[in-house]
Amino acid sequence: MVAQVSSAGVVVLAATPIGEVADASPRLVTELANADVIAAEDTRRLRRLLDRLDIDTKARILSYFEGNEARRADELVRLLEDGARVVVVTDAGMPSVSDPGYRLVAAAIAGGFRVTAVPGPSAVLVAVAVSGLPVDRFCFEGFLPRKASERMRRLTELATEPRTMVFFEAPHRTAATLSAMAQAFGADRPAAVCRELTKTYEEIRRGPLRELADWANSEVRGEVTLVVGGASRGPTDLEAAAEEAISLASNGMKLRAAAGHVAQRHGVAKNDVYELALKTHHSRRR
Repeated sequence: MVAQVSSAGVVVLAATPIGEVADASPRLVTELANADVIAAEDTRRLRRLLDRLDIDTKARILSYFEGNEARRADELVRLLEDGARVVVVTDAGMPSVSDPGYRLVAAAIAGGFRVTAVPGPSAVLVAVAVSGLPVDRFCFEGFLPRKASERMRRLTELATEPRTMVFFEAPHRTAATLSAMAQAFGADRPAAVCRELTKTYEEIRRGPLRELADWANSEVRGEVTLVVGGASRGPTDLEAAAEEAISLASNGMKLRAAAGHVAQRHGVAKNDVYELALKTHHSRRR
């Protein structure tokens, strides 16, 4: 059954600058100035943005972040029922994209309220555009798990993904993530590290994962977005496939499972990969 849209309150997902404040749109300024309620991921950061844009708003400002998102969504829905225009902003970029917003959107739609957006800056789209990698098809994977074993498991699942992939990562985990990607995807897989996009010290590093992992061993600072090329559909040399299976096995995966994963990704026989990997592994232990 299609939900009927109420004439009462409205939710406005408002994209904010990811770095350069001049990227703020005139409509963003209008919405912030005219809002009844502004739900902000960081209220202090919001107030700084209001000051820099010279916006005088009479809106009620509420914190709306990961820790209180579920509880606050109920409160915001009640305000919608009273006819409020609720503008949602996060620290940077579009709300709901690896940021708070989804729960409120789902609740508002269920309640029959209108949901709209102020389009604008997005680290995902900017990173894809400047990466130099194929942009005709891409997928956004957000943040990878923090635990090394879970991260490798997720990357292994993505190793056969043919589309360009976009990830967010914390600066202090960037080197470890790039190294794990090199093991799961192959050291020569093309990628780009996009750091501090649109800011004064913007930096974009492009190259194979192996080289980027080596570069990241020095200190990485700022907001980081990783863009990785998709898997090739072409066949691979059997010896290279066996080496890849051995590499995955050295990081905790069962050799037979690793052989199956590599075989499926590269279009070769699983048993051939497993037998060669087993033989190679035994010969190195002698």
